[in-house]
Amino acid sequence: MEADIDMDQRADIQLSPYRIFSRAEWAGLRADTPMTLGSGEIAQLRSLNDRLDLAEVEEIYLPLSRLLSMYVEATQRLFVAQQRFLGTEDVKMPYIIGVGGSVAVGKSTTARVLQALLARWPNVPRVELITTDGFLYPNAVLQREDLMEKKGFPESYDLNALLRFLSDVKAGNRPARAPVYSHLIYDVMPNQWVEVDHPDILIVEGLNVLQAGRPPKDGKAIPFVSDFFDFSVYLDADEEVLRDWYVDRFLTLRSTAFRDPVSYFHRYARLSDAEAVETATSIWGRINLVNLRENILPTRQRADLILSKSANHMVEQVALRRL
Repeated sequence: MEADIDMDQRADIQLSPYRIFSRAEWAGLRADTPMTLGSGEIAQLRSLNDRLDLAEVEEIYLPLSRLLSMYVEATQRLFVAQQRFLGTEDVKMPYIIGVGGSVAVGKSTTARVLQALLARWPNVPRVELITTDGFLYPNAVLQREDLMEKKGFPESYDLNALLRFLSDVKAGNRPARAPVYSHLIYDVMPNQWVEVDHPDILIVEGLNVLQAGRPPKDGKAIPFVSDFFDFSVYLDADEEVLRDWYVDRFLTLRSTAFRDPVSYFHRYARLSDAEAVETATSIWGRINLVNLRENILPTRQRADLILSKSANHMVEQVALRRL
């Protein structure tokens, strides 16, 4: 196999900050990690049109949960050592894991599977999950600022509120509150909150969680969401594959959630197959593809772990950042 790799490719591999694993190589790192989820539980964790199965959990997510449990344990030991060095009695900070990637790539499924697996490790950590959707500006604000066509872009989030939330979590302030978002009405729910009360692990899932932005010219410190992460995962797939998954999901929603008269997208429920495909493809190209190229994909190389998916939704390659 090495004979097929030219000198430039070898140089790229040597200089890369990542170690690359095939699916089979990564699966072997599971070692003796026990399987703690049943098929019924896996089905409940799977998002619409995603194809999570027992093999995917065993070969991809069990090794990842094993690695993360080691990282969490090592961070906790370092925290205790720092306490002794400084002579302080600070509250133990939660370990925060970021999960990012495009629309329709399967972020929610990955986040839920990791939450379920990590919560069942022998030390039984408290693992909580939030999505950054709740930190989107309400539709009324987006409409006033002419940002409805850029919903999900970095400028559509209340970044200050999200940073305050993450700061509270890291500082051990109890409880920290995150707004609730409804995909049915496509808006933030007024006066509804999720409370995060000092978990051992917090998983933060969202489109632009690894976004960094340009550094200020005056040298002043500007915090970014990813500054609060101890570990980050990026889910990756080819653009054409992501488009097809988005269209497939749109078609499924047309005959399910969109039929609810309360749904923001109820107007799409009566579209024919051809009209639905045309509409979904247009939305993808006009909004989601632009967001992917301009804001999401450029953050891929900031992740600690990249899970690359094939057209069948299965992870085919894993890239782990070197320590």
